This record gives sequence, C-alpha cells and structure tokens, in this order.
Amino acid sequence: MLSRLTDPIVAIATAPGRGAVGIVRVSGQGLAALAAGVCARPLPPRQAVYGAFVDAQGRAIDHGLALLFPAPASYTGEDVLELQAHGGPLVLQLLLARCLEAAAEPDAAAAGASGAPPRLARLRLADPGEFTQRAFLNGKLDLAQAEAVADLIDAGTEAAVRSAAASLAGAFSREVEDLRERLVRLRMLVEATLDFPEEDIDFLQQADAAGRLDALADALAAVRARARQGALLREGMQVVIAGQPNVGKSSLLNALAGAELAIVTPVPGTTRDKVGQTIQIEGVPLHVVDTAGLRETDDEVERIGVARSWQAIAGADAVLFVHDLTRRGQPDYDSAEAVIAARLGLAAADAAGARVLHVCNKADAVADAAAGLPPGAIVLSARSGLGLQTLRRALLEQVGWQALPQQGQYTARARHLQALARSAQHLQTAREQLQTSALELFAEELRLAHDALGEITGRMHADELLGEIFARFCIGK
Repeated sequence: MLSRLTDPIVAIATAPGRGAVGIVRVSGQGLAALAAGVCARPLPPRQAVYGAFVDAQGRAIDHGLALLFPAPASYTGEDVLELQAHGGPLVLQLLLARCLEAAAEPDAAAAGASGAPPRLARLRLADPGEFTQRAFLNGKLDLAQAEAVADLIDAGTEAAVRSAAASLAGAFSREVEDLRERLVRLRMLVEATLDFPEEDIDFLQQADAAGRLDALADALAAVRARARQGALLREGMQVVIAGQPNVGKSSLLNALAGAELAIVTPVPGTTRDKVGQTIQIEGVPLHVVDTAGLRETDDEVERIGVARSWQAIAGADAVLFVHDLTRRGQPDYDSAEAVIAARLGLAAADAAGARVLHVCNKADAVADAAAGLPPGAIVLSARSGLGLQTLRRALLEQVGWQALPQQGQYTARARHLQALARSAQHLQTAREQLQTSALELFAEELRLAHDALGEITGRMHADELLGEIFARFCIGK
C-alpha cells in the first residue's frame, strides 16, 4: 500500500461525456520530463502554456493549455501536471494513453548527463479519490477538509455549496482543533497534578478544573448543534407522503415540487409505485417520496406497491400522513384511517408522533376544515396552495433545522456526528470521575474525548477509515 502511494498517478479529472474542456491530471515526483515529452517543450512553473500535445512521433493530438505545479505548492503536495484539452472522450483517452507512454520514455537530457536514462517510475491510473488522499497525507488538507471536497462536488443546493466551501476552507476543522487545544490544556493540568497526590484535589479546585470542563462541554455542544445542521445540508431528509388512496398524496408532491411529477386522477390506486423528487426548503434538501395508497387490495401489482410504501415509511425521517377532509365521518374511511394510524405507531386520538405529521388536505372543499382534527395537524389544500408554507416550516422543525448565519454553516457527515457524540459522552464521564476524585480515570476520559475529536480531522485515524472515505470520491479527484 505504501509503495502505491509513492507511485506517480494519472487520470481524466473531468466528468465522463463531451464538453468544451477536459482535463488530464498527473501527480508524482519529477514530472518535468513527462511534461516536456507530452508538450514538446519544457514548461515553466505555475504558468499556463498554450500549445500542442504531441504523440511519440511528434504529431499533434490536440492543442490546449498545460500547467506544471512543482512540489510542494500544488493540490497534492507533489508535482502536478494538468493538461486542459478539448473535452471529447477520445481526445482525453488519447492524452491519458500518451502520458502513460511518455512516462516510460527516456529523458534525453538526463541520459546525456548521466548515461543512464531515468524513467518516471510506474505511472499508473489513479484510484478513486487518490489525488485528494495524497493531499491529506502530504498535509495540504486535513480529513474534514478532504471530505468537504467531495461534499462540494455532490452539493445539491446553494446552501450546501456554500457550507461545503466553508468546510473546505477549514471552518469546521478550526472549531474542532480549538476544542482539542482546550482539552490539551486541561489534560496537561490534570497530568501535572497526578505527580502530587497529597495536593491534587486542592490544586484542581484552585485551577477551576470543573469550570473549565463545563465550559468545554458547552463549547462542544454548540459545535455538535452546528454539525447537525451541516449534516442536514449534506444529506437532506427523507420525507414520505402516506395515506389512503385518493386523499391527494400525488397532488401534494406536485405542489411541494412545483411541477407535475405524479399522475393525478380521481381513480383510487393510480399511484402503484414510489415517485420521488428532491426539493429544497431554506437550502435543506428534502427527498420527498409519494407512495401507493395504503389499503387492502386483490390487485397483485398494487399490493406490491403498498408493501413498498410501508418499506419507504420505515426508513423515513418524516412521514406526512395525509387525511381527506371531504371524507371525514364515513365509516369505511375512518376505520381504515385508524388501522393506518395504529401501524404508524399512533393512537387513534394521539397527536403527531415523533416523525409523523398529520396533513389534512382538500381544505378548499369543506366549510369547517379545522374542526375535530388531531392536535398539531396542518390544514392545507394541495390544489390551491393554502397551508403549504406552514407545512414547509413544520418539516424543517421536525428535523431540528435552525437557520444560522452563513458564516456559521459548514457541512458535516455522520461519522463526524458520531465522533462528537463520543467526545461529549467521555466529557460527561470525566465530570463524574472528577466528582469522585478518581483522577486517573478522569485523565483517561479526557484522553478518549481528545482522541475522538482527532478522528474528525485525521489526527487519529485507521487505514481502513481512510480507504472507506476516499473510495467514495470520483476518479481524478
């Protein structure tokens, strides 16, 4: 594995398909000769040079811009060569093949000087995420910043883009490192007292170790809250629209999306499979899924759709349980509502559950829409748009979204939240140990909290963690 990380690597760094411009990127040590071989001239450092990219016989493959970034002032911390050509797939494949070929050619100038023509050792195709992995390993980025590169590429909303850019610039990492530095100072204080067992408790009291620990825990809680917002911006939330047939679920999806995505007819059972769309509310992505109406049926296709509906409900962050206000009081309808509510974990007269929002649709078609509704129910009309804004706000409240100033937002991942939660738990246990004067255990809990925070930025990491993270990147990044 270590030898592979010292191999020079090459990849097409732009997305598959045709485009105006495509980029072939090379990273390694000593790329000047390779650059000269592909471009038929030496390249000055950090200057864009226009010219021909040539094959082994000196014939032009294409014309474009070449840039050579000598180490360590490059993205990866190694020499980096970027060839910006026309974005045809065949052109880029020819350039890629030419780089591999040129790496094996002798450097004539070096051969004349030493008599032994050097070759660029084992240039190979890059693995997914390997350019950014090398940037991390060479100290150009920490692990949270490296992950922000992928988050920036995958961002689906403007808020997610800005938050990922803030993480890439180090906003999240700086907050984590500040916590680590404060933990280090507290650990140094505790470790020093362990050498003086007769005076350690008095010394810690005079140094206000408990106060420092409480302040640290409060600061960590604030970072956790912002990280949860960042995770929402990155991952979004899964919202499932559920209910009986013909209550307006598909109309609600269309209204939320602002487009006619789902077929709407008066015929019960029109929707037989899941229909999904990603929308955004205040920059938060919502992955909304319209499902088949929940009912007993003899239709084999519809029965499969109902089973898939329940599967989608089981994995949802929020469920919109849609009621038809025009059918209230009908025995068959009300009894079916009770069955669905019970399966959703709601008592018949219960308010909305932890992840269930009661949505009472077709308010424009009844006289007294608000009478006799479940507590917290949202009254709306998918047709007219009445109540949609209330529903949007309720969805954000459901997942604990709080709008933050733009400078306070950054992206975060599930593993970051888990590491922050472990650190918080260790701080809580540390407080308990301090109260019982078990200073060795107190010191150990502080160390574990410190290590958990280090996992976020890569100060403490395992090789399998790095492999898992960078394998999810695209080729060329």
